[in-house]
Amino acid sequence: MKVAAQLYTLRDYLKTPNDIASTLKKVKEIGYNAVQISGMGPIGHKELKEMTDREGLKICATHISYADLVNRIDSVIEQHHIWDCTYVGIGGLPNEYKGSGEGYAAFAREASEIGKKLQQAGLTFIYHNHDFEFAKFEGQTGMDILRENSDSQAFHFELDVYWAQAGGADPVEWIRKFNGRMKVVHLKDMLVTHNREQRVAEIGEGNMNFAGILAACREIGVEWGAVEQDFCFDRNPFDSVAISLERLKRLGIDV
Repeated sequence: MKVAAQLYTLRDYLKTPNDIASTLKKVKEIGYNAVQISGMGPIGHKELKEMTDREGLKICATHISYADLVNRIDSVIEQHHIWDCTYVGIGGLPNEYKGSGEGYAAFAREASEIGKKLQQAGLTFIYHNHDFEFAKFEGQTGMDILRENSDSQAFHFELDVYWAQAGGADPVEWIRKFNGRMKVVHLKDMLVTHNREQRVAEIGEGNMNFAGILAACREIGVEWGAVEQDFCFDRNPFDSVAISLERLKRLGIDV
């Protein structure tokens, strides 16, 4: 597994093309060799590819809107081919499918059909979770419903280990459940403050079982571990992604 910076962490520094160019340069200087595209301001696809190539950064995955996949899939395919990027991700379940097991199942089937179109173009659909997918519907979690009602070849996953933990699930168990259906994971840690506040944190700053998480990722053949921090409470986001990268290196992960 190699490491990438999920650019959503740095979204406040990605508003303009000049911001994007400066941020990509800093990401490379920190030591990353790959990025996941998300949270970015307006920029041309070719212009962005020229920037990442200039810095020696691989675009390993994206997060885009589900509406774009539904309404402009040909443009999405073209965009990912320009970026030489295989993994086409969405950041969560659209609101209209939430609230019932039937909604989860319907989304799983519909997204599988989109995934088949991406598959024909040499791309892979990946689904990123939060905590709400671990709510149960008649004894079965939403995540189980997605897994069981989707096409195993066309619908892949991108487990966010923090949000799995926040949902009361065991990230290591879920990594193994996705064996054969997951090549990208989101890596972030969870800490608890003295006031019992649960927070997302840099890897190694919290209490999650990262030795076990990384071992499970190796076991199932995960290709990319994308470092993400939804909020950086006590540090500049660039410092946060640098800390997480250094901790992953100590744990034996390549960049």
